[in-house]
Amino acid sequence: MIGYYKVEKVDGKSQVIDASGKLVKKVPGKLYSQMKAKVLGNGNALYFNGDNWKQVSMKEYDKEFKANSRPVNVDIPEEHQAIMNMIHSSYSLKPKGLKMNELKWKYLIRSGVRGKNIMMTGPAGCGKTMAAKALVNALDRPDYYFNLGATQDPRATLIGNTQFSKEDGTYFSESLFVKAIQQENAVILLDELSRAHPDAWNILMTVLDSGQRYLRLDEAKKQTTIKVANGVTFIATANIGNEYTSTRVMDKALMDRFTIIEMDLLSAEEEKDLLEYMFPLVDSNMLGSIAEITESTRKECNKEDSRLSSPVSTRTSVELAGLLFDGFALAEAAEITIYPQYSNDGGVDSERTFVKQLVQKYCDDGTDEDLFNVEDEASTEA
Repeated sequence: MIGYYKVEKVDGKSQVIDASGKLVKKVPGKLYSQMKAKVLGNGNALYFNGDNWKQVSMKEYDKEFKANSRPVNVDIPEEHQAIMNMIHSSYSLKPKGLKMNELKWKYLIRSGVRGKNIMMTGPAGCGKTMAAKALVNALDRPDYYFNLGATQDPRATLIGNTQFSKEDGTYFSESLFVKAIQQENAVILLDELSRAHPDAWNILMTVLDSGQRYLRLDEAKKQTTIKVANGVTFIATANIGNEYTSTRVMDKALMDRFTIIEMDLLSAEEEKDLLEYMFPLVDSNMLGSIAEITESTRKECNKEDSRLSSPVSTRTSVELAGLLFDGFALAEAAEITIYPQYSNDGGVDSERTFVKQLVQKYCDDGTDEDLFNVEDEASTEA
C-alpha cells in the first residue's frame, strides 16, 4: 500500500490508480476514510507512507509512474504475474494481532514464496515467532517447528540417533527434521537459532546453503546424503545483541545464508491498538497507560546514559493487559510482571526503583503520597 496514487473519475465514480498504472480495486476501510478525509477528487495525487496520506503534485506521481512503467513490448509470464499478484495483495492475510508494516510483510511473503531462508530478528517479545507462523498460515503449506534453543542434543534433533531393540538390535532412527526437509514446499521454523548449540549451526551449514542443500547422515549404515526437497523454506528467529546473555554470537557464514527481516518495536499508539484488539473489554485508558509505560522504557534504553539495561517487551505488555482483564490493578500487575525483570542493586539508584517511579505515574491509589520520596523516608526513620 505504501506509494503514490492518483484519483480519477470514470462515469462519475472516483477510481484510485497506483504508480504502476494498476487500478486499486479495494482500499481497507480505515485507510479509505483517511484518504477521503485528505482529498478524493479528480486529478489529485496522494502519497501513503504506511501510516498517513498526504497530497502531492501530479509531477511527483508522473515521475514515479515513469519509474515503475514497463516497456509495452515486455510480456510478463502468467505464472510470474500470479506470484506478483499474490505478493502485492497479501497484506490482507496478515493477522490483525501482528504489528508489521506492509513493506516488511510483503518481503516476508515474497521470501517464503521464493523458497528463501528467512531470519526474523528483533528484541524479545516483538512478534518474531508470530510473524513466522503467520507466513505459514498465509502460504497454506506443510509446516514443522523445531525449538533449537531448547534442545540439549543437536545431532539427535537434526539428524537422529542410534537405538537398540531385542528384535532389530542396534539401528539408526532418523529425526523428524530429516523427514521435514524431504517434504516439498514445506515451511520449517527454526526457533531461537541464536540460542542453539554451535553443533546445530555446523549441521545446518550445508542444509541452508543454496548451492548445496543437503544433510549428511553419518550415523546411518550407508551414510546417506539427504537432499532438501524443492520449495522448502527455512524461517529462523534470533535475538541479536549484547543484552541477550543466553545467546551466542552467530557465525557470519551462517548469517549469510539468510534473508534478514528485522521486526520493529511498536510505538505507543501501535502498542495500544494491539492491546485493544486483544482485550476489547479492558478500559482503553488503562491499556494506553501500559503502552506509554512500555514506550517510555524503550526511549530510556535509547539514551546514551540510560538507567535501564532493557525495555519492557510487547510480550510483557500483553501479560499486563491480561492481568487487568482478570481484575488486577495496574500496580499489582506491574509488581508481578515488570519489577522482577530489573535489578534492585543500588537502592534508590537501581533499575527497579527507576521503573517503579515510572509506573507510579500511571497508578492512582487515591493518595498524594510519593512512595519514592527518599527525603521523607529518611526523616520518618529519624
